[in-house]
Amino acid sequence: MYDLIIVGAGALGTFHAYHAAKAGLRVLLLEKDARPVGATVRNFGQVVPSGLAGRWFDHGRRSLDIYKELQAQTDLTVRTNGTVYIASDADEWALANELHDHYRALDYPSELLSKAQCLAKYPALQPDYVLGGLFFAQELSVEPDQMIHRLIAYCRERYRVDYRAGQAVVDVQSNYGGAVVTMANRERFDATRVLICSGHEMRLLFPEALSEAGLIVSKLQMLQTQPVMDAGLVGKALPGNILTGLTIRRYEAFQACPSYASLQTPESLQELKNWGIHILFKQALDGSFILGDSHEYAPATEAETLGFDTHEYINKLMLTEAERIVRFPIQVRRAWAGFYSQTTGVRDREIFEYDIDDHIRLITGIGGKGMTSSAGYAEQSIRALFSLA
Repeated sequence: MYDLIIVGAGALGTFHAYHAAKAGLRVLLLEKDARPVGATVRNFGQVVPSGLAGRWFDHGRRSLDIYKELQAQTDLTVRTNGTVYIASDADEWALANELHDHYRALDYPSELLSKAQCLAKYPALQPDYVLGGLFFAQELSVEPDQMIHRLIAYCRERYRVDYRAGQAVVDVQSNYGGAVVTMANRERFDATRVLICSGHEMRLLFPEALSEAGLIVSKLQMLQTQPVMDAGLVGKALPGNILTGLTIRRYEAFQACPSYASLQTPESLQELKNWGIHILFKQALDGSFILGDSHEYAPATEAETLGFDTHEYINKLMLTEAERIVRFPIQVRRAWAGFYSQTTGVRDREIFEYDIDDHIRLITGIGGKGMTSSAGYAEQSIRALFSLA
């Protein structure tokens, strides 16, 4: 008998397992694939609370501390290289200044960088692109294809989380004292509480709940470059999280700034906006870069209509804009599509939390906030679920 069974070992599910086990609960973490292969490993690996608003900023800010605490215990590939938003025109620079003032009021440190300071700190940027930057020194980078696997291993070793991969759940039902989870091989496990953290794949277990949730699935195209070989740039090209003018025009933190309501989209950026493209760079440990991304949407009940292929036209749009921003040759190593579910409601409901009954809860739809905010959100979620102090 477990205190908690979690279905889905992405960032959201695994951080729930970590906090529950750390609190002394007996936890079983289930993953249908041989290892997590969804949104948690297909993203940039950027932990950037600065781009979020409301409670998600608060969860992200707490997540920074949790990541650093964990990194002190085990290597999750966490690096404190900071985040910079590079403004390319006067409108973006005005928003950067307003966000700097906003975070100064919240005692969240940031620094405005002049064009000269940006180019000195990030020598790979194209001088013609840069007007100024907004820098957050405390924000983090991780390797997305490594972090979650190392976190699971740590939870198993340090807190005795029972982890079973390659085992699909086919049924979850409440009984008189909790809930029973049935696996594809007909094995059963009992728990006081069950959390379903399997993204839009929860449709396999609770299709009615998914149809009522109003969730949508976002398809993102991303690229990884070959390592930068320029001797003057290797290891120094773009340290940390590099977010650009299109990101300033997109992220919700900037949408709360006074100037955002009057922001106009230049004709040169309209096609990029049509595909939900904003350009981010994150340098991996081997010197390569992850860059992207784009956004296409479909109802979660029709996610398969998005397809599994990547569109060369979208990749070309991203590469053309990226070459306007950086001055090193971009050679594509690989391309892929990522998928995540998100809500379509108001900001206070930017995650889908739904109780099937007193023992089974669905949590999904965290959208693109998972890597940044899951650690802090899951801590609060476990405290509420089990009435912990």
